[in-house]
Amino acid sequence: MESLDRFREFMRRDRTFDFIAEKRLPFRYGHTIQPGKVDTSHGTILYLENLSVSFDGFKALNNLTMYIDDGELRCIIGPNGAGKTTMMDVITGKTRPDSGVAYFGQTMDLTRMSEFEIAHAGIGRKFQKPTVFPNHTIFENLELAMAADKRVWPTLVARITPKQRERIEYVLEIIGLQEQVHRPASLLSHGQKQWLEIGMLLMQNPKLLLVDEPVTGMTHQEMDKTAELLKRLAGDHSVVVVEHDMDFVRSIANKVTVLHEGSVLAEGTMDQVQNDPRVIEVYLGE
Repeated sequence: MESLDRFREFMRRDRTFDFIAEKRLPFRYGHTIQPGKVDTSHGTILYLENLSVSFDGFKALNNLTMYIDDGELRCIIGPNGAGKTTMMDVITGKTRPDSGVAYFGQTMDLTRMSEFEIAHAGIGRKFQKPTVFPNHTIFENLELAMAADKRVWPTLVARITPKQRERIEYVLEIIGLQEQVHRPASLLSHGQKQWLEIGMLLMQNPKLLLVDEPVTGMTHQEMDKTAELLKRLAGDHSVVVVEHDMDFVRSIANKVTVLHEGSVLAEGTMDQVQNDPRVIEVYLGE
């Protein structure tokens, strides 16, 4: 636990953590944002309608419209420059659209929320390159990622509760790293680091997970395990996976969305999109 103590000492010295932790999250219509309190009564968790984003005259998104159902596992494919990253940037508040709407459930307008508010509301994003604390153990990484009061004093005196330990053990079982729980993250394989980062997101109990190219650089065995992991998450969470590996997409996807030039080109099962002449011309035929 010495490395965790050092991290806590760093937080004690850095007052930025106080500012972040003490920030209140008033929603724009007078409601407080509460993690997990997403209105999916209509069966849809994410609404993207007519989104457009331009960068120096280039339209990264062009009237993009897409809907993600609650508990769905959706794969997003498309050539480079199709708008996949920009779409995720809009969902997470990193980029503001020029026009269009993006709603999380029935009431949360993502275009009017900060990145912090969006994460707190229940949207987690995993980038292609895993970002874990390499000098901390797997257990410590999950503990540090836990949704909790991060102000300095509570952090310094905090002791993990039985409920929190149960949550960590549950996540460890999902990501399959129980036997390596005390191993430093720096010693993990690339695939194991990817699973650990997914586990760190799960500690926040997000309703929607955005996963960017999770199997790049993985062995076939790691890819198979990642496929099982993502399929297991679906249902309890909505999962959106951006990926280029078509074999991997086929192994997990019930529904695939193909983006091209910032718009939806095709949508359906993997067989349907693979046999769509437009998709073959602009992407699969490359």
